[in-house]
Amino acid sequence: MLTPLLVFLFAYTLSLGVITVGYHRGLAHGAVSLGPALRGFIVLFGNWLTGLDPKGWAVMHRRHHEFSDTAKDPHSPANVGITGILLEQLRNYERTLRGLAKNDPEYTRFTEGLDFELSWLNRHKLWWLPYLTHVATGAVVALLLDPWIGLAWTAGILSHPLQGGAVNAFGHRVGGRNFAIADQSTNNLPVALACAGEGYQNNHHAWPKSAKFSYRPWEVDWGFGLCLLLEGVGLLTIDYDQLVPNPATSPTPR
Repeated sequence: MLTPLLVFLFAYTLSLGVITVGYHRGLAHGAVSLGPALRGFIVLFGNWLTGLDPKGWAVMHRRHHEFSDTAKDPHSPANVGITGILLEQLRNYERTLRGLAKNDPEYTRFTEGLDFELSWLNRHKLWWLPYLTHVATGAVVALLLDPWIGLAWTAGILSHPLQGGAVNAFGHRVGGRNFAIADQSTNNLPVALACAGEGYQNNHHAWPKSAKFSYRPWEVDWGFGLCLLLEGVGLLTIDYDQLVPNPATSPTPR
């Protein structure tokens, strides 16, 4: 079972890495500057890998920060509870794509720096094609190689709804807070460990332009580790001036 596990971890990390490094820390916040090659890859192929439009994702996330835990937040348990997050984030993602397609100012005002169109898939109403492609790939691998490997690929690469649902639900309802800010964001350690640091929502909402989401020594953010790795090979640049401070030098969280 080692090979299926490795395949799952690779597919899971690939999907989550595109979102947490490319979409989130890169496009949405500019916490990292994506190099031309990586930015081009994210814009052209991110939707194929994750099923999520890079521009649509970044705009919806910026709206989440603007309206965090208010009635206009596109995915807050304050509005729909933990169990309603999956459906709510899907509905508002679809509204975001429609708003951008219609050049609705309610959505286009959140597009600064996103100087590219909605993906070809969404412009041609083929949003379902990446999902079909990944399921078909898994089925072919299952038939030709091993059913568990095929299942591992499909489960890993299509894991993003559960990742996003866990972050959006538990990261605004369950956990501690390092920073006394206006919204209800929390730091949920299990979600953060599973989702590349994304579960440290209180830290992130306090320091949204920080490429590192962790603050306390025991808070592990392996998504920032991916950023360091990609910076090491010249694919991106981290904005170190915006990093969340070290608690040893800044002992009083704001």
